[in-house]
Amino acid sequence: MATFTKIGTRWRAQIRKAGRKSTSKTFGTKAEAMRWAAEIENSSTVATKLTVADLIKEYREQKAAAGRPIGKTSNTHYMLKNLASDEFGLGPVRVEALQTDHLVKYCQARLRTVAAGTANMEITQLGTVLRHTKSLLNLRLGDVVGDARPTLRHYGLIGTGTARTRRPTAAELSSIYKALEDRPRLAHLRDILTIALITGMRRGEICRIRWLDLDDTRKTVVIRDRKHPTQKQGNDQEIPLIGAAWGIIQAQPRKEGNGRIFPYSPVTVSNRFTDLCKDLGIEDLRLHDMRHEAVSALFEAGWQIPEVAAVSGHKDWRQLKRYTQIEPASLHGKVVPLRKAG
Repeated sequence: MATFTKIGTRWRAQIRKAGRKSTSKTFGTKAEAMRWAAEIENSSTVATKLTVADLIKEYREQKAAAGRPIGKTSNTHYMLKNLASDEFGLGPVRVEALQTDHLVKYCQARLRTVAAGTANMEITQLGTVLRHTKSLLNLRLGDVVGDARPTLRHYGLIGTGTARTRRPTAAELSSIYKALEDRPRLAHLRDILTIALITGMRRGEICRIRWLDLDDTRKTVVIRDRKHPTQKQGNDQEIPLIGAAWGIIQAQPRKEGNGRIFPYSPVTVSNRFTDLCKDLGIEDLRLHDMRHEAVSALFEAGWQIPEVAAVSGHKDWRQLKRYTQIEPASLHGKVVPLRKAG
């Protein structure tokens, strides 16, 4: 409910609503104050009708309208799907009524099947949806996610993700390659695996590079729109196709046009690799772990940080460090500098 108070020559409009902080603003005329109050109350009415699922639907539509649709296989898609779902209790909640206890219950439900780091990413995604959608719909919403974070952290309901350190052993790789030799239909998986082991390219990058991205003179390939923490498009990077990578790519069958060198679905390739590992009894090994292996192997071979980064595409050491797991025994061959006595 709005009230209007004359203060000197100006008018103050104040809106009070049960369970919420009052809002006020001062204007030169009473008419301006009344118009502002009406707009605020109308926007609050809109918020009352919207649920979290409604807001997420609006967010998806706005992203698509801006030419940046959320892919059906992206992490963002699955996070939004969980947030909007009735299963975890958040989707049906009215946006205006959203409070810390709702986020607590959501995280408690999610932690039955996922780690605190995953719950943290989903809560962060919710904050992104609220922040960008409320301005488009002119909704008066506070920072629910920001207010809830201290409580969620205190009770261990959100946290940082655990850095993955898994690297394939020589015996595991030998077993995988032997199995691939016995399965001619998976010859493309053998080549993709080798490219990943040498260059550290992600599965999606390998399946996206095209013949026109190759430079025969420099023996390099340009990876278009490479993954970047903030730059989603236009992050094209030229990397050297070192070692056997160049020969493997040149051996791929060429079709008319300048299509993809490895015209396969990244998800299917990853699933084939996972299924193969299960068949061989190799536990907890993913195709993406080859990126860790490639980066770590280059460092163990004596490459410097800028040289490794030129292959992996990392922008700084903090990012590159996550993909580096040096094998302690590999350091025995390094030269140990000794100071002269005296």
